[in-house]
Amino acid sequence: MDPCPFDAIVPYIPSENAPFPDCSSHTLAASFDLCKSDLDRLNGKSSLFSTSKKPQLRISVYSGRRGASCGVSSGRLLGKISVQLDMATAELKPVVFHNGWINVGKKKKSMAQFHMNVKAEPDPRFVFQFDGAPECSPQVFQLRGNIRQPVFTCKFNFRAADRNQRSRSLPSEHISAARSWLSSFGSERERPGKERKGWSITIHDLSGSPVAVASMVTPFVAGPGSDRVTRSNSGCWLILRPGDGTWKPWGRLEAWRERGSADGLGYRFELVHNSAASGGIVLAESTLSCSKGGKFVIDLNGNGATGMKPGSAATSPVCSPRSSGDFGYALWPYSLYKGFVMSAKVEGEGHSGKIAPLMVEVGVQHVNCMEDAAAFVALSAALDLSMDACRLFSHKLRKELCPPQDLLF
Repeated sequence: MDPCPFDAIVPYIPSENAPFPDCSSHTLAASFDLCKSDLDRLNGKSSLFSTSKKPQLRISVYSGRRGASCGVSSGRLLGKISVQLDMATAELKPVVFHNGWINVGKKKKSMAQFHMNVKAEPDPRFVFQFDGAPECSPQVFQLRGNIRQPVFTCKFNFRAADRNQRSRSLPSEHISAARSWLSSFGSERERPGKERKGWSITIHDLSGSPVAVASMVTPFVAGPGSDRVTRSNSGCWLILRPGDGTWKPWGRLEAWRERGSADGLGYRFELVHNSAASGGIVLAESTLSCSKGGKFVIDLNGNGATGMKPGSAATSPVCSPRSSGDFGYALWPYSLYKGFVMSAKVEGEGHSGKIAPLMVEVGVQHVNCMEDAAAFVALSAALDLSMDACRLFSHKLRKELCPPQDLLF
């Protein structure tokens, strides 16, 4: 982005004797994606220097040996490419800024060519904001510009209350159906030693009807001789949605605390396909800083947007900031989820002062009903609560996360 460029180095230029690839080939050397917030940030910086110029994509092409590192200090600059970006039009409809070969360099006889596809697609999103920590049973608002409208309420509970008939967050017939799923995916048995268990959060619409549930099905237990939840003893949440008069599993979230200097919250989220026996498909697996927090993201832009043939595989250099991935496009759930799916900003343990509210973004194309949005909201709440569930057992939890004495068992 000119004049403050976003630099991404792609070490892919074959030797001069190598034949050019077939222009009809679907093999990608690399794929990069910038979301709207990235563009807004870069445009903001550019405005410090010039307000008259339209944003540009600038690419510097270097020659170099195969297998070289991502550095370009030893490479020879072949040339630079600039593409004008009309972002105002791109906010209204898909725009292809360039698709084809470009000559690189000044020597006509030995001129290199570079093939690229630069396009922009509108990416509308629903934005939700929690009005407090999930364990405080807050309201959830939808943000639309300056408008802040309530859409959900949350009810945090300890699942032991269900047995004592003290929870009104779910109708009795839904409770019994949900329990059958919970027993299939996790264990409610009491384990010796340090553990955190039985947490549950139910998302209600404004009429009071439950539309999604996140329930801790496997306790968060300290590893043997340890003060932390290890990966081998990871805790697990099950995200449930209503369907056909009962509750059905939609996703499973595992979380643990990584060892070492990183000291991060490890997580793994997978979609569940109707049956506990069938394996889920992983959509997100990464680590968030326990002290600073971070952003949980499910973004398949590198897959569904590459234009590749179903079943084909593409890889990008390791140094690519967002690579094209290696997924089979004909597999469930990639036929259902494409592009940006969701993100959630999670606070860490080291925050000072007022805690920032949990913010959730969901791609509009993935929301067809209230239950769709509620499932992503429940998942975000579960991840936020996992930061507390994975807190070192030498540290005390907030009182809202500690069950009353009469519910301990």
